[in-house]
Amino acid sequence: MVDKKQSSRTFKKNILCIGGGYVGGSTMAVMAYKCPRYKVTVVDINRDRINQWNSETLPIYEPGIEEIVRATRGKNLFFSADIDKAIRDAEIIFVSVNTPTKNFGTGAGMAADLQYWEKTARQIRDASDSNKIIVDKGTLPVKTALAMERILTATKDVQFDVISNPEFLAEGTAVRDLLDPDRVLIGSRETPEGIRARNEIVEIYKNWVPEGRIITSDIWSSELSKLAANAFLAQRISSINAISAICEKTGANVTQIAHAIGLDKRIGEKYLSASVGFGGSCFQKDILNLVYLCRHYGLNEVADYWEGIVRINNYQKERFIFTMLLTMFNTLVDKKICLFGFAFKANTGDTRESPAIYIAKRLAEEKAELVISDPQAIENAKKDLADVDGKMRYVEDPYEAAAGCDAIAVMTEWNLYAKLDYEKIYRAMAKPAFIFDGRNILDHKRLFDIGFNVFPIGKPKLSHFRER
Repeated sequence: MVDKKQSSRTFKKNILCIGGGYVGGSTMAVMAYKCPRYKVTVVDINRDRINQWNSETLPIYEPGIEEIVRATRGKNLFFSADIDKAIRDAEIIFVSVNTPTKNFGTGAGMAADLQYWEKTARQIRDASDSNKIIVDKGTLPVKTALAMERILTATKDVQFDVISNPEFLAEGTAVRDLLDPDRVLIGSRETPEGIRARNEIVEIYKNWVPEGRIITSDIWSSELSKLAANAFLAQRISSINAISAICEKTGANVTQIAHAIGLDKRIGEKYLSASVGFGGSCFQKDILNLVYLCRHYGLNEVADYWEGIVRINNYQKERFIFTMLLTMFNTLVDKKICLFGFAFKANTGDTRESPAIYIAKRLAEEKAELVISDPQAIENAKKDLADVDGKMRYVEDPYEAAAGCDAIAVMTEWNLYAKLDYEKIYRAMAKPAFIFDGRNILDHKRLFDIGFNVFPIGKPKLSHFRER
């Protein structure tokens, strides 16, 4: 219940975030937690989402977020569907609305779809009656801030200073990333007004982020930094996945290779885990956005390079399907295959661009019978596969899900999958039983000794079938 005395007290600043999704909700919750003198409000056009933020069942799964929301909600953190009022009351507005890849018109499949962002910009302009700082929090094409400025200043005698403050969160560790960030990047126009606005945002983050980790820059460098960071990270994953294909042909072990590479201080160990492919809301979208930007400026060779990162990622998923098909006697018709995990990574229920979506659809095309299991992503999986024809069941319990199946495909690196009783699972499965470890998280020798035919990513297979 909201404490009226607390909710009506005078705060140092009124901060608003438009967009109560994963980034907006998490970021504002931590900001409220670390800045008790600031009033932080989150609004969203989706009333159901706002209702969830105000309930005991939050709209996102993220380790640590529930505790922070409980500690701040009704004190200095508020969730509302009254967007216009919140805009009028705010002095600083963070914009964190969805910018998916366009699926229509010019740039379809690559460019960012800015329709929701533009509608938000117009709503801010129309509802504002006082000067405000506008902070772009999403991943946006370079020069988006310029478009924001033009929209905001088109009809009103109100001063808007536009700031770029891209997020660098990894789902599953978002709270930790926010509480102890590698860096906070804040970009502005290099004008006296722009620098003053930028310093206002710096002062917010200084409440908990060491000053040495707060980086300021011009606004265009800030916008491009987010695209570049995700492109570089995705490039590492696609590179190790490309090496995994060679490993399977030669008998080398991709985990040992990644360890050796990662010890090189020039390279480092992060993002060198081979898998069935990367997913999530950022990597593919941001790389394709970068590709589109390069082609716009006539940099076709640069565009081809970055586009190759996405091609390798797609190749890795198709290669996984081909291995399953070839191994299971060149047909998957009516074979029961259980997917362990559907989220694009562990510790989240997010399924955006998850490799499991592609794998499930391809298996359905091969007329396999699917059983989908995941501790957090079942409902999202149902939505992702709603238009897919074929036999499909959704079972959260992994033991029940695997019973009677011909094969298990590990899609998400949830810790629980490494700790299951695979002897029990093996006894309940059809024979011969197969495991395709798309995340390399299982004890492959142990599984082989139990009786499974084991096919990891980038490692020698362990098969009970006699080779010709």
